[in-house]
Parts: sequence; structure tokens; C-alpha cells
Amino acid sequence: MATGVLYGLGLGPGDPELVTLKALRLLRAAPVVAYPAPEAGDSFARRIVAEWLDRGQREIVIRFPMRPGPPPAEIYDRAAAELGAVMDGGDDIAYLCQGDPLFYGSFAGILTRLAARYTVTVVPGVSSLTACAAAALEPLVQREATLAVIPATLPEDELATRLAEAEFAAIIKLGRHFEKLRRVLSRLGLLEGALYVERASLPSQLVAPLATIDPASVPYFATALVRCRKPGL
Repeated sequence: MATGVLYGLGLGPGDPELVTLKALRLLRAAPVVAYPAPEAGDSFARRIVAEWLDRGQREIVIRFPMRPGPPPAEIYDRAAAELGAVMDGGDDIAYLCQGDPLFYGSFAGILTRLAARYTVTVVPGVSSLTACAAAALEPLVQREATLAVIPATLPEDELATRLAEAEFAAIIKLGRHFEKLRRVLSRLGLLEGALYVERASLPSQLVAPLATIDPASVPYFATALVRCRKPGL
């Protein structure tokens, strides 16, 4: 019996209308659907495509702890073993990925464990980065400019160093690190003009000057867009 195929489907930042036709076609065809979810609660990735599920497909939930630091390797090992067993039985799997599968996504840990033994196809999706730029009407880069994507989870000094070296920066994973970021931006003289984008593409989307945001209200899925140098400098 031939083994199944693993499809890593990028579903975009949350708006179901941003799911690609290819991802939707493969999702509908797959007999098994897998997706990440927190230890308690629903999967955001599943919610994006909920209207196209409930077609009798088997669902595999992979629970990840929502705490600082990378998930334990054992979670990826168990998930890879479970998905591998399904594909050994001949079934294809659609693995649901919020945003793009290979842009800060949990799918990377699955891919590295299974790509050598199984056929894996990745369908790119609209990333949170491009969704935030679209929401803010802010060009990320033009001509010879460069873009730095910086996790707010970095230590404060390293965050400041990365921003000081950047031309344009997108700072992701804000959440409880927002106050630290605001301190750094203020110290570097970058606070004025910095933009804040929360839950891009969803009905609850918010775009505002970063300086006006209450740190207590900032979710993990928020991004700061910062022009660190004037064009030509």
C-alpha cells in the first residue's frame, strides 16, 4: 500500500476569504485533518476553515503549551509518530497552519521530522506580516530597502541592537513583551511614527499609533511596524 501525503496548508491570518483555492481543494480532499491547538480551548487554525469541515474527516488535535519558550521536543515527536502512522495506513493528511506554514509556524517542527520519510507538500499562505502591512496601508520594503523581522521575545538589549541596525522592522509576538518594546523604541527615538496592528484581517482588527496602546490590552497576535531610518539614509 502506498503511503499517504502530508499537506501543510497555509490558511492566512484569520479571514476565511484569504484561504487560497489550492489549500481549500486539498483540505476538502483529505480524509484526515490535523491542527495545533492550545492545551485548553479551540484551535484558531481550525476556526478559519470551520465552515468547510464536518465532512466526516478524522481530526487530529496536537496540543501545544501556551508558555514562554519553544514547545518541548516530545510534543513534536509524538505528533510526528501519530501522523506517520496515519500516512503508513495510506491516508493523506491536511495539516492546518495559521498564516504561512514556514513563517514562525508549528509546522516546521513536524516537517523536519517527517520530510525524509514521507512526501510533504507545503501550500503557502498569507502571512501575518503581509496582512499587517495591508491593514496599515504601510509598504514594507521598496527598491533596495531591507526588512528585519524581529521577535519581541528577545532580551531588551538585543532587541535594541536589532532595531538600531534595521531600515524597516516588523516586530512580532508582542503580548506581554509590548512594554519592553515601547521602552526600546522610545530610547532609540523610534516611538513616534511606529504603528501597531492587532488581529489583522479579522473583524476585531485594530490599527493605531503604537504610542497610544495600553500595554495591558496587547495580545500575542499583534505586530509593530517601524521605519527605523529615513529613505536614503
